[in-house]
Amino acid sequence: MAFNLKPKEEKFFQTLAEHAMLVREATEILHSAIADRNQVPELMNKINETERIADEIVDRILAKLHKTFIAPMDREDIFTLAKKLDDIIDCIKAAIERMDLYNIDEPSERICEMSELILKCGKQVEKAIFSLQDMKKERLRLQARCERIIALEARGDELYRQEMGKLFRECTDAIDIIKWKEILVNLEEVLDLSEDVATSLKRVVIKYA
Repeated sequence: MAFNLKPKEEKFFQTLAEHAMLVREATEILHSAIADRNQVPELMNKINETERIADEIVDRILAKLHKTFIAPMDREDIFTLAKKLDDIIDCIKAAIERMDLYNIDEPSERICEMSELILKCGKQVEKAIFSLQDMKKERLRLQARCERIIALEARGDELYRQEMGKLFRECTDAIDIIKWKEILVNLEEVLDLSEDVATSLKRVVIKYA
């Protein structure tokens, strides 16, 4: 089912695109925090501001849904996308908060690789959400981006299991185990939520493109 964009519809897509841009920025902040833990206090301020703006965007989307008689997609689909995007940012903030609170040591290679995967997911999420504005024309690209996100999440699952196993086998400091376990859970959840966005977008494509 194809549809023509009207001004109000364009605003929905533009607002979702703004939200996805913040997701990409949040993944960049996380990547920087893991790459250089000395930057974590400063980056904590940045992620707080990113989260604040994201919360405002969610409020704007909800207000638009209440005021608009006919939305460009099912209201549930729009709300789900907005909620999942917001959850990604919240989860990234939780990871950086723990890095700040726990005064972490140098991260392992696998954790650094997970942050690379998250960064790639953020870029693909942004591009995929932007493609909604011309869904019929961008259908194949949108689907390809969703598949990339799903593949990145699968690789992240492998790294998560490997690193968690190594942590409990080789780490002798109980406090370090607790610190990195919680951060690992946050990183894995960011990838899971990115996959949720991709799955939601694939459903949207089936409905409307």
